[in-house]
Amino acid sequence: MNLEDHLGDIIRKARLMTNVTPEAAAQAAGLTTEEYATLEDSGKPPRPLKFQTLGPLIELDPVKLEGIAKGWLPEPPDLSVWPEFRQVTTNANGMDVHCYLVWDAVTREAALFDTGWDAAPVFQLLDENRLQLKHLFITHTHEDHVAGLTAIKEKFPKIFLHTNAKTAPPQHRNRANDFIHLGSLRITNRDTPGHAEDGVTYNVGGFSEDAPNLAIVGDAIFAGSMGGAKLFGPLAKQKVRDQILTWPANTLICPGHGPLTTVGQERAHNPFF
Repeated sequence: MNLEDHLGDIIRKARLMTNVTPEAAAQAAGLTTEEYATLEDSGKPPRPLKFQTLGPLIELDPVKLEGIAKGWLPEPPDLSVWPEFRQVTTNANGMDVHCYLVWDAVTREAALFDTGWDAAPVFQLLDENRLQLKHLFITHTHEDHVAGLTAIKEKFPKIFLHTNAKTAPPQHRNRANDFIHLGSLRITNRDTPGHAEDGVTYNVGGFSEDAPNLAIVGDAIFAGSMGGAKLFGPLAKQKVRDQILTWPANTLICPGHGPLTTVGQERAHNPFF
């Protein structure tokens, strides 16, 4: 799977977060303004970039940014380590989005993280694995992450919703000390606003001794990039540093878009951090 953001997407997001003009970024990159516009649109530089001057201007690590330009991709994980975990990808309006299903092997109780565009593939997985859907955890309420919410609530009217949305009833809002048990699994949360005001990351542990924890992050961070946060860039980056990248290096990062990655790989290769 390709990265969610190409080189131009990453540079544009960083430029907007730092309020740098395209003209200034073009000069730092060693490009004309027309060449720079093409770079942001296509991700393909017309000639070698001056990473050492462009990176610091827009607060990206120049070495990591050059690594993205050279085609870095995260090492694909061995998902057999988590037999009770599935990534579900749906598409609408030309956009792929992931949601995630986990369950306890003994009780067959399941939890869903976000809904994607369409709940039908989730329903199929539940039937195939004879699961009882007990919890729905929302990372943030942007449309692509909650489009299937109505269908899920109709099919499972007693499902317990977990969200940071201010419009949700108090009993459904995440609390800092929440510790949800799903059979042997343990689910906690950390606030990660910036891309979205109600952004939250969930950590799932307890699969087995050999299985690292999962961090289901929504759009807070992607492999090699992060969710756009034009108005709240410093907040978004600080929350990722403090709330996600402080977990053990082998923690599996499960983003809303793009490939799976790990905390260790993002520390080493993500130019935003």
